[in-house]
Amino acid sequence: MPKFLRIGIHQSNVSGYTSKAWCVRRVGSAVFLKWGAVEVHGAGDGRKVYWTLPPRVKTIRCGTAQRAKDYAKAAIARRRNHRYEPLVGNIAIRRRTADRGAELEPALATILFVDIVRSTEKAARLGDSRWTQVMNHYYAAVRRELKTLRGKEVVTTGDGLLATFGAPAAGVRCATAIREAVRTLGLEIRAGLHAGEYKVSGAEVFGLAFHIGARVAAKARAGEVLVSSAVKDLMSQSGIRFKDRGLHQLKGVPERWRLYRVEH
Repeated sequence: MPKFLRIGIHQSNVSGYTSKAWCVRRVGSAVFLKWGAVEVHGAGDGRKVYWTLPPRVKTIRCGTAQRAKDYAKAAIARRRNHRYEPLVGNIAIRRRTADRGAELEPALATILFVDIVRSTEKAARLGDSRWTQVMNHYYAAVRRELKTLRGKEVVTTGDGLLATFGAPAAGVRCATAIREAVRTLGLEIRAGLHAGEYKVSGAEVFGLAFHIGARVAAKARAGEVLVSSAVKDLMSQSGIRFKDRGLHQLKGVPERWRLYRVEH
């Protein structure tokens, strides 16, 4: 399976940064894609790469083996042309050893996932230099809205972001503010929010709530802000209007979840 690591402003000999990885695999007439945020530790041959969150996955049904070969070839070419380097070796799931001196503290928050729609296509059209400038403006706009609404940035994933908020209304308003702000850059986002409990150990956060938030965002269409029922139930007095988007099965998450679209 060809794998690629986004370098961005970092060099391949720098350790201890967060980046993004892509994996491409063809089986018969289907192409399997896997991508997400990774942590890079070490350098050179001894470098280790870990998923920071479970990666997103997508299956492309191409109909014929030749079409699948062409799709995979094009996907690999895009990676090589957009600040990615071929990655040798596996991307591991980080196995965290228990620290007896550290307690896992429960925390409750609203979790926001934001992702740029068709970012690869836009990067290919603009070219590396212009796309880097656009992304710098994008993250400046995102972080400005996070600061205004007291959101906490947890991790970036190349063209996406995960943040937490103490109040669900703040998270929803931040998502809609980001959507409007980045449209001036010619970008469209999708966003998803979920409210739930997660665990904190030092500077690290983890839990099922993050996975649910990511799956909610994956269901959103371009320009759409979706929330889980857990978020909507906490906002009866907020004045924000929602439209029912029905019950959905979230990949890898138990039961079916009712999702709602934030109305303009």
